[in-house]
Amino acid sequence: MLLKVLGSAAGGGFPQWNCSCPNCCGLRAGTLQSKARTQFQIAFSPLAGVWFLVGASPDLRAQIMATQELWPSPEGPGGSPIFGVFLTSGDVDVVMGLLHLREFENFFVFATPIVQRILRDESRIFHVLDRAEPPVQWQAVLPNRRIGCHLSHRPDAPPAFFYTGIPLGSNYPDYASEDLRKKGPLDQASVGFLIEQENKKLFVAPSLSGHNREWTKLVACADMVLLDGTFWSDEELVATGRTKKLAREMGHLPLSGPDGLLALYPRDARGRKILIHVNNTNPILDENSQEHRAVMEAGFEIAYDGLTLEL
Repeated sequence: MLLKVLGSAAGGGFPQWNCSCPNCCGLRAGTLQSKARTQFQIAFSPLAGVWFLVGASPDLRAQIMATQELWPSPEGPGGSPIFGVFLTSGDVDVVMGLLHLREFENFFVFATPIVQRILRDESRIFHVLDRAEPPVQWQAVLPNRRIGCHLSHRPDAPPAFFYTGIPLGSNYPDYASEDLRKKGPLDQASVGFLIEQENKKLFVAPSLSGHNREWTKLVACADMVLLDGTFWSDEELVATGRTKKLAREMGHLPLSGPDGLLALYPRDARGRKILIHVNNTNPILDENSQEHRAVMEAGFEIAYDGLTLEL
């Protein structure tokens, strides 16, 4: 399986257009040793010429344009090599890129039933996906259910890969109806994905709320992990004066602290571990910082746009 990190930043990218934090100012001025990053987006290829996306970021069109493997073939009548999109939640930064894919193209969208309800019933703008012939096909991701993804038309062909939606215990987006936010099952609000192919396991979780520790079981047995690296500390955004919400209240387990991701990560996990969805305020973006050194010494990598991985 081949993977490409198309975008590695949290919502707003890095630098964020309206942010004057030390990281954003330093990158613009050229005084910060770091890399510009677009919003979180991953693509993986289980077979040559076939690609699936995890998330659909607002930056998706530009990310596709920057990735030749995702271009339509110049031979034949055209058509995208993107076969489907796995949605981890209904958050704006996860779903808005679907509107870039509305150009009469048929593909699969994998999402929990409640996230589908938010997009298909409560948000009529996503009806533009129905213009394709046949229209976009929605596939239900049921929590903790392992499902085979078939890419061959042969009835006896084995699945190309398996996927499992892992509940991560977060909230529904603010734009969803009040009734849904109050009554919707929490195990469908935000999921990570365990992708399995030929005895290899990939776990992708760009948002860890910290409400449960089921994720620790997944990372302990995975061959590769792409995990929530949004914030260094719980009070990181509060310190900017732009919000009163802590990282955990926004659905992100911070990296630092006695009960942060670095401390909770299983010591016996042997898979490659990569931090993704890094917020523009996170000091690990500064490659000369103490925080950057701390995550590297803990054996983590920090994702960047264009990173190519093989599993």
